Amino acid sequence: MNEPVPEGERGLDAPGEERRRPGASEGEWRRLDRRTLLATAALLCGVAGGAGLPVALGLAGSRPLWQALGWVLAGALLLVLGGTGADSVRLRRTRYRVGPERVDLHTGLLHLKRRSLARERIRSVDLTANPLQRVLGLVKVRIGTGEHSGGDAALELDLVARAEGERLRRALLTRAAVPEDPRHDGALAALDPRWIRYAPVSFLAPALGGAAAGAVMQVSEWFGAQGEVIDWIGERFSSVAIPWTILWLVLLATAVGAVGALGLWVEMWWNYRLEREPGGTLRVTRGLLTARSVSIEERRLRGIELVEPLGVRLFGAARVDAVATGLAEKDEDRHGDLKNLIPAVPRPLADRVAARVLREPEPPTGAPLAAHPRAARNRRTRWALWSVLTPAALLAVLGLALTPVLLYAAAGWTVVLTPLALLLARDAHRNLGHGVSGPYLVTRSGTVRRATVALQRSGVIGWTVKQSYFQRRAGLVTLVATTAAGSGAYAVLDAGRSQGLAFAAEAVPGLLAPFLEPVGVPDTPEARSTEG
Repeated sequence: MNEPVPEGERGLDAPGEERRRPGASEGEWRRLDRRTLLATAALLCGVAGGAGLPVALGLAGSRPLWQALGWVLAGALLLVLGGTGADSVRLRRTRYRVGPERVDLHTGLLHLKRRSLARERIRSVDLTANPLQRVLGLVKVRIGTGEHSGGDAALELDLVARAEGERLRRALLTRAAVPEDPRHDGALAALDPRWIRYAPVSFLAPALGGAAAGAVMQVSEWFGAQGEVIDWIGERFSSVAIPWTILWLVLLATAVGAVGALGLWVEMWWNYRLEREPGGTLRVTRGLLTARSVSIEERRLRGIELVEPLGVRLFGAARVDAVATGLAEKDEDRHGDLKNLIPAVPRPLADRVAARVLREPEPPTGAPLAAHPRAARNRRTRWALWSVLTPAALLAVLGLALTPVLLYAAAGWTVVLTPLALLLARDAHRNLGHGVSGPYLVTRSGTVRRATVALQRSGVIGWTVKQSYFQRRAGLVTLVATTAAGSGAYAVLDAGRSQGLAFAAEAVPGLLAPFLEPVGVPDTPEARSTEG
């Protein structure tokens, strides 16, 4: 249990000393849950068992089996007792408290750490628990500020009771009351098992397939059997031409990757639920084995991003991400993608969820967008041709100098990829668009990954206008809206010059006006006297 720290054990960190500091919090010091030691011991037992078995088998070849088992058991016991003892010291030296103004965490034995976060700067309180921790009723609490300054930007309580974690989450994210809206409060979305059909068509499937093939080759190399594996594959395809062999292997890897993508989707999104809690907090809960709970303050929300990877888009689906302050991008690798509000779902449902999240009657992502001029399509066509013809020319030159086989490769490359590149270029131009929908500016771009961003106009703090030499010749301009949320910048790519500047002036009135030149009025004394 998370017990208060006895008065006699507070030492140099006694509340009396803390109270002498200006602004110190007056909360009660608490310790981490003692069941953390059970989780540590169980984990170390698993590690010892996994490592001890092959070691015992290896030692059994040179000495009696009972002696090998004795050495392994002694080492395993030392590992478990030593690791649990060290964690016991960490547990005793770690304490935290939540005051009216600050959250404090004190830990360390030789290297003492004193951390303190102002409650006003707290942006997220996320809870995670692996299967063992869930059985023991424990969770890891991560209190984040959203800053990009490394691990010191967050406090981690590893581990506390599940009820204590929920109490901390509610207490630290409670703000001024938000007016209730029956249309948008409560559950906004819940799991539909049919969404799993979009997992195999994501980019994750081929990536997992390639990783599986690489893992097979790597493991076989460790055991000195890589040659046998290659010979076995060669025997199975001995009567098949090399191009067809490559195609079959790619299809097999993709199938394996699709199965892996299905399993990963189940682990990540099972028990999914998106809800708006009292006090204006969006909460996403999900996970089969490892339970995750991510909370986003609604007042930090600046918009949403509708993401449609190519494979998912071909099946009419999209996912919804939050554009919010306080979601540090670098934390994604350790704690999952914090900004995901819903996985890939049918596009109409994604639009409806976006509208509910933003408390809008209609989704801004569904608003009609202005098309971009033909010059933007010409630029993408030239990029597509250069990306195909440059490698083809290199192969042709090498073929003339080395072997005619490379000439055939250059011809095949050109014939196969040129139509595909032109098709993607046309699609990329068709996907360009921008517009204004109520309090949001909307921009869309991309083909392999099409993204539609609805950003609060009040959240735009600046515009960056970019024009390359070729854009100036084509009469195009790229506008970048700067904001403190999300990725920090969202671009309107290759808009017409007057079209883009007019859009920026309309979307955020007054921000770009001092830098715009009036057009259509001749600069003559008569015109100036008329204006006066």
